[in-house]
Amino acid sequence: MTFISRLLVAGLLSSAAIAPAQAEVVKITLLGVGDVYNFNGGKTRGGMARLNAVARAERAANPNFLYLFDGDLLSPSLLSGLDRGMNMIELTNVVPFDLAVPGNHEYDFGVQNFDDKLKASKYPWAAINITHADGSAVAGLKGVTVKEVAGVKIALIPVAQDTSPQLASTGELKFGPTAQTAIDAAKQARKDGAELVVGVVQAPHSDDQKMFASKAFDVILSGDDHDLVVQYNGITAYVDTSTEANHLVPIDLTVNIEEKDGKRTIKWEPNFRFIDTASVTPDPETQKLVDAFAAELDKELNVVIGKTTGPLDSRRNIVRTQEAAIGNLIADAMKDAVSADIAITNGGGIRADKEYAAGSEITRRDVLSELPFGNVTVLTEVTGKQIWEALENGFSKYEDGAGRFPQVSGLKVVADVKQPAGSRVVSVMVGDEPLDLTATYKLATNDYMLDGGDGYTALKGGKVTVDARGGKLIANDVMVLLKKLGTVDAKVEGRIVIQ
Repeated sequence: MTFISRLLVAGLLSSAAIAPAQAEVVKITLLGVGDVYNFNGGKTRGGMARLNAVARAERAANPNFLYLFDGDLLSPSLLSGLDRGMNMIELTNVVPFDLAVPGNHEYDFGVQNFDDKLKASKYPWAAINITHADGSAVAGLKGVTVKEVAGVKIALIPVAQDTSPQLASTGELKFGPTAQTAIDAAKQARKDGAELVVGVVQAPHSDDQKMFASKAFDVILSGDDHDLVVQYNGITAYVDTSTEANHLVPIDLTVNIEEKDGKRTIKWEPNFRFIDTASVTPDPETQKLVDAFAAELDKELNVVIGKTTGPLDSRRNIVRTQEAAIGNLIADAMKDAVSADIAITNGGGIRADKEYAAGSEITRRDVLSELPFGNVTVLTEVTGKQIWEALENGFSKYEDGAGRFPQVSGLKVVADVKQPAGSRVVSVMVGDEPLDLTATYKLATNDYMLDGGDGYTALKGGKVTVDARGGKLIANDVMVLLKKLGTVDAKVEGRIVIQ
């Protein structure tokens, strides 16, 4: 054998000893959605019939599909004020999620109500940071979920919002820190062999960005802020999933799988697709349910109960930043209902985001649209000092447009929001007299705030004379006042002055 022949043979033997790389390319589609409250959506986009149509189409187009919900389904809405969110369970059961994370609004009607709705769901709910107070697991809530899709091991990291106890009625449940819990779980999932790590979270932007910066995730799908945000830094793809299914962003992951010398590597690239649901034909099966729910509401709620002489404005940026005529109407109704000295209610509980022209007729539908949470008027006896501290809390997140902003009756409050939080209340008058910090006052508020919701812990510890079991729905109190007066003259009159 010649020298050249020996070289050729050696080369062939050497090549045979090195296993050739095997490559495969698959496409995996992820669709995240959150903050869907109203079964029928708006006039041109959103709503469950359009959402279900998109989800059906995506699953049909690519069986390698995960449909993921990132929080806030059961409340608030007009119909949920009557059925405590069961309508949304029925509608999502038509095209079930692969995984759903509870948002704070899942607990608006209490822990037992969510447990009931969880059992009625044809899809799993999960959250790794929710436990009982003693640290034990919550029945029915799953943890990190690993799914094999197109041969790829995908770890879903489900995390709820850690501020839920301040925002909803979560009872004794304990919520671990959202961002850090998610990051730790994502890193562990990677160590455990996950090839793609997907965060399904309900979190504010501040937590989202901590998770995004951690580089622990391949994809983050987040709800809560009602924004449509898309980011990609070459490591993590992030979508904040908007609200009411108005705009949807399926992510197509082109996944390259390569096996070489017994080692498997995964590389992927995202393709973000933007769907404006104004262009989507509603799903027929879902639409039948939507039409039935709409007819049920029309029958019950299209009843005029009063009229307003002046305009009312319940837009979010109004009721959360300034005295609002509709806030005065609601607070007056609460004060009158329980014969209180004063009333304080949170602007974030006023939800219809609507303007009423002067002379508008007010229906049951209007009232329940404005007050969809099913909160109850309660009466407690508290000191002037507690009232002052409660008002400080009400103005403490003014710059964020937070829902804790107070709407009041029987009070005149001056606040300087340029001062640090906790030092913003300048003066408080009760009627024509300055607030006496040592005196006791009869305060009407709502059961959510009395339990410390929206940070109103200062209201705890008083003598409660009308509790949530003995009180009536705030919406009912407003309807009673409207019927009694016939025509109401609610207006902005200097109850709250912002400096």
